[in-house]
Amino acid sequence: YGKLYNWFAVNDPRGLAPKGYHIPTDAEWTILTDYLGGDTIAGTKMKSTSGWDYEGYSGWEYEGNGTNTSGFAGLPGGYRYYSGSFYPIGVNGVWWSSSENNGAWSRYLNGVRGGSVIRGDSLRQDGFSVRCLRD
Repeated sequence: YGKLYNWFAVNDPRGLAPKGYHIPTDAEWTILTDYLGGDTIAGTKMKSTSGWDYEGYSGWEYEGNGTNTSGFAGLPGGYRYYSGSFYPIGVNGVWWSSSENNGAWSRYLNGVRGGSVIRGDSLRQDGFSVRCLRD
């Protein structure tokens, strides 16, 4: 599932992304989700076809795996709250953008809300996944 990074690592001037790549901006995430049909359906196309089968999640209808028709192959790596506790692997995948707001913009995919991609203004101390974009 990969490592989890806080936003300060994403924004570090030494660069988290390898040469020739960058952390996508909030606008670049929006271009992707718009291209895939909008926030309410893009998530299904971005989620991997396996790994989204967390069992025992109660209180919501759990919709699980995606189609990965986008090639994004998003996995539910969970996340780390600023307080140090973790949200479990298997339910959510959250990726940073390089754009700031009150905190910093991120994108959530989850099995509970099925096909949606949720744009969040997240605390910079939270630990999320990072997906690099070729320059």
